[in-house]
Amino acid sequence: MSLLSRLNGRRRPAARPAALGLAVLTALTAFTTLGPAATPAQAAPSDCPKGYFCAWKTDHATGEMLKLTKSASTLGSWDNQISAVSNRTNQWVCGYDEPGYKTSYWSVGVRAPDPAGTDWGYMGMKSLSSLKFVPTERECYGPAYPSWHAEPNPAGPSSFGNLNGDDEADLLARDKVGRLWFLPGDGSGKLIGGGWGAMNALTRHGDFSRDGKEDVIAREASTGKLFLYPGTGTGTFGTRKVIGTGGWNAMTRLTALGDLTGDNRADLLAVEKSTGRLYLYPGTSTGTLGARKMIGSGGWNSMNALTPVGDVTGDGKADLVAREASTGRLYAYPGRTGALGSRTLLGGGWNVMAQLVAVGDHGLDGTNDLVALTGPSYRGDSCSYEGCLLVYGGRGDGTFARGSWDGQDYSWDDMSLVF
Repeated sequence: MSLLSRLNGRRRPAARPAALGLAVLTALTAFTTLGPAATPAQAAPSDCPKGYFCAWKTDHATGEMLKLTKSASTLGSWDNQISAVSNRTNQWVCGYDEPGYKTSYWSVGVRAPDPAGTDWGYMGMKSLSSLKFVPTERECYGPAYPSWHAEPNPAGPSSFGNLNGDDEADLLARDKVGRLWFLPGDGSGKLIGGGWGAMNALTRHGDFSRDGKEDVIAREASTGKLFLYPGTGTGTFGTRKVIGTGGWNAMTRLTALGDLTGDNRADLLAVEKSTGRLYLYPGTSTGTLGARKMIGSGGWNSMNALTPVGDVTGDGKADLVAREASTGRLYAYPGRTGALGSRTLLGGGWNVMAQLVAVGDHGLDGTNDLVALTGPSYRGDSCSYEGCLLVYGGRGDGTFARGSWDGQDYSWDDMSLVF
């Protein structure tokens, strides 16, 4: 598969140069540079071994074969000579028409991972002067994370949606290879770490560890264990702690709501898969969860999204937004002490959204807002299809204004989860 640009008219930023190592191997000898001394093997597509990116100067993939296992900032005698390629690595390979992973125009040649070697073809461009190996496709064009911008909160730093203690709402994003990124609201991103794909539930909003910093709760798919990752106040996390020894795979829609019980401790909501009941797990003074309490007797399996938007009604209590799967209707459930009040309908058509995200105050009005990431069936005036981020400004009365595209990034669908 080759790709010159994203579908649906999306434009990607030019790729940034990267200082990555070079490994060029032939069938007989390993080289650290490309040049006259490196005599490539005579080969065909079937000779490209697993774990290698192979290239040929001919359109039909015969003759001299170049084999790479790492990025090459220059191509030596292979500069502007590559035609047919096969990518049997587990990474994306990006092709640029200038050395140093630069491009003189917007198009970048891209080859998807194909470890099984079922396909060979072309990079989409023959003027290749450097090749870069990256974990995800978006890294061919720019940063590994989407661009997220938030305005400073006029009331100063908020305890909701704030992992680094500044006055801008931030996000966490997990990419498709399991890396977790911290997005502080200024367009930048910081890698928290890898391996987060092992978690089949991630939720935030609330200080469970009682140190004044927002935390994350995660469920491990293989064991059903529940972990608390205490926030450090810098957009990173301390050593995780088991707060549920097992059985949590029986629950769905894990949602860190904030303080619902009125004791100034963060609480957790979860739906029991077998019954559709909604349970409240109150936070404790030791950073664990207390005995659960049923606050919804059934029917909660009909909801395919629970979003902890914080206090959007102005009464000081944490509120909840939920989407009904069968209708796409969005409902607001006002927080009451240890319970949820009667729901109100916010609107329909929300099934076109891939994710609903609680973000805190994105704007300059001091009220919490709602963010939605669009799915493939979304059509809008300024942005269509999947990958757009829309901001629905909170009005302070439990409702939200019409959503608008933030104008920053078309590729939020590159993330497997945003929260």
